[in-house]
Amino acid sequence: MSPASMLRHAGSLLPSLADYREARRSWPKDLLAGATVGIVALPLALGFGVSSGLTAEQGLITAIVAGFLAAVFGGSHVQISGPTGAMAVVLVPIVASHGPQAVVAVTLIAGIIVAAAGLLRLGRTVSFIPWPVIEGFTVGIAAIIFLQQVPFVTTPEDLPPGQVSTNAFAAAIQLVSTADWSYLPYSLGAVAIVVGGMVLAPKIHSSIPGSLIGIIIVTVIAGIVPNPLATIGSIPQSLPSPAVPIIDPAALPTLLPAAGTIAALAAIESLLSARVASSMSDAGAYQPDRELVGQGIASIGSSLFGGIPATGAIARTSVNIRAGGRTRLASIVHALVLLLIVLVAAAPVGRIPLAALGGVLFVTAVRMVRVPTMRAILRSTKSDAAGFVITALITVSFDLIVAVGIGVVVAAFFALRKLSSTTDVRIEHLSDRPDAGPGDESIAIVHFGGPLFFASADRIFDEVMRLQGVTVVVLRMSQLELVDATGAHILSDMVRAFERRGITVLIKGVREGHTGLFLHVGVLGALRHHSHLFDDLPTALTHARSHVERAGRG
Repeated sequence: MSPASMLRHAGSLLPSLADYREARRSWPKDLLAGATVGIVALPLALGFGVSSGLTAEQGLITAIVAGFLAAVFGGSHVQISGPTGAMAVVLVPIVASHGPQAVVAVTLIAGIIVAAAGLLRLGRTVSFIPWPVIEGFTVGIAAIIFLQQVPFVTTPEDLPPGQVSTNAFAAAIQLVSTADWSYLPYSLGAVAIVVGGMVLAPKIHSSIPGSLIGIIIVTVIAGIVPNPLATIGSIPQSLPSPAVPIIDPAALPTLLPAAGTIAALAAIESLLSARVASSMSDAGAYQPDRELVGQGIASIGSSLFGGIPATGAIARTSVNIRAGGRTRLASIVHALVLLLIVLVAAAPVGRIPLAALGGVLFVTAVRMVRVPTMRAILRSTKSDAAGFVITALITVSFDLIVAVGIGVVVAAFFALRKLSSTTDVRIEHLSDRPDAGPGDESIAIVHFGGPLFFASADRIFDEVMRLQGVTVVVLRMSQLELVDATGAHILSDMVRAFERRGITVLIKGVREGHTGLFLHVGVLGALRHHSHLFDDLPTALTHARSHVERAGRG
């Protein structure tokens, strides 16, 4: 990419007044949608902050700062960004391994990586992730989010690092087995009230924020009835002063892998969310490269205020679209509503029981699992079902990014195996034709069809080399659709093997797009004579018969 091209690309990623062209007509709906999303986002921001192993304050800061910056600099008109469940899942082991202070530094590094990916035009790479892998990833995340709420229900105390397994499934079993039974009636009661609010409120009206109502009820009851419920605690009534995180150069080798994992997840989740949002809204297509730059800037900004990494959040984005949001104004208003809550209601927010936030995330996790989608994938093909199940299991058992990588590899393996099965080779003896003449039993035509690439090359070579009892072979390639270097190499080996056996090889119908590859890899050079390359079959067969005739005279 030339410097001029890079500058033009960078210029296309900057905000402009055109981003708000529709706001002149849609601003009333944008304001309402932004306020609605802000109310819905409050318990999620608090919950994901705590669920990350950090604080509710950091979740709220991230939703405000990153939500605002991503709205201004991102590539989607309707995307809502902030802390998410997937990111919380990744942060837990990082907090356990490196401590809470390292997360801010890792957030800064990850933000720089994501922004650089956008500048390098890597926004379209998410299209290479198959749908079953994405859904398996989502199901795995949902399971982990659900399991991560178990501590809020089983004990009022923060357990020391290292005392509980970093694996969500193992930790949940461990905490249930050692649960404080005197605490459970209170915590489960709080969870039940929040779950009831989230389930019943939409049945009354879709715009009623059931999670917020449930949290308010639990908080009010907890303030009246004596109870042992742990609460969020004190929250400052303003944003902290920005400061550049201090990064110890000696710690970089251990922080960079964590930052890379966060950056990959932020990019994947944000681009997937933006793509889904684009299909749900008529507000226009999203710009994937700009979305990466915007999300990178959002995480960088979040780190300056002590926040955590942010990504596009499909649940909040969906609320925004359903509430009528059409421009970035709605996303900006959502961040300002959360800021207003910090400024005027920090004290009441600090009294929210953690079990109530656990109830919000329990329901959020369950709603992430779409049973009809799972059923459709499991009933589709064996390869897609395998990719879905493997991705989900590895997500829960090991690592999110590893799960996506393995899921893509599994999907690619099955796709290549299926594609290789479409490679066709058919051997025809000229003597079987109605117009066969004397000597035609010594001539065979090998018809190639479909793709010839590394996954099918050896099989095709073995099938063709079984040919016996002929003196001339015509390789008919007009129906050969796709050839890679391995396929071309196998063809050159095939020609040389026949020639070593004294069989003359003629090639007919090389496609124009394959000529250069065949020339460079040596397929054409393996022919006994340059005249053994033909454009049409009758001419090739005439030449083949002349070879047989000369061999008969000899």
